[in-house]
Amino acid sequence: MRLIFFTLLALIIAAGVGVGATWMTATRGTEMGTLTIGAWTARPRAGTVEIDPYARAAIARSGELPVGAGDGIAFIATADDAKRPLDGRCDIEVSGVTPPARFWTLTLYDPRGYLIANGLERYGFTSQEIIRSADGEFKIRIAARSRSGNWLPTGGVDRYLLMLRLYDTPVGVATRTQRDAPMPAITTVGCP
Repeated sequence: MRLIFFTLLALIIAAGVGVGATWMTATRGTEMGTLTIGAWTARPRAGTVEIDPYARAAIARSGELPVGAGDGIAFIATADDAKRPLDGRCDIEVSGVTPPARFWTLTLYDPRGYLIANGLERYGFTSQEIIRSADGEFKIRIAARSRSGNWLPTGGVDRYLLMLRLYDTPVGVATRTQRDAPMPAITTVGCP
């Protein structure tokens, strides 16, 4: 009787650990095949047949459509360069240059992957509409209240994430460092 009890207990614990580990990797992902440059992370193999099973499960769970390998790559940032989470009540500045790409978009999402509601219905910028300085660099201010220049409204949400999609770019699986792909800096400028 004792043997049956301990066998059932071991099976229940093993099933709990297995289901818990599967849920964690499907919701939070793993570092397998992840490219990290500064605050930005991407999964270059997400749009290929070489995608790892954990990334495949996370994509199936979220319902997102990854950028195909031949089309480009998508980078996500959930914190600034100092590892502080992106807070919609603070002023955040995204500045610098992007890696070479024919076209790029920078979009603001809530942690569940939805666009952040705001009165202007402005959710991001593209490489075609951004205002740049003479040297080609740009500055985008992300804040709850209106700012001059390139401004994205946060609606004062607690947390958000930035997605930078690069289309028709050489950045991908072989990219390893900031030198290979100069990513924009993310800085918290002010917080009430």
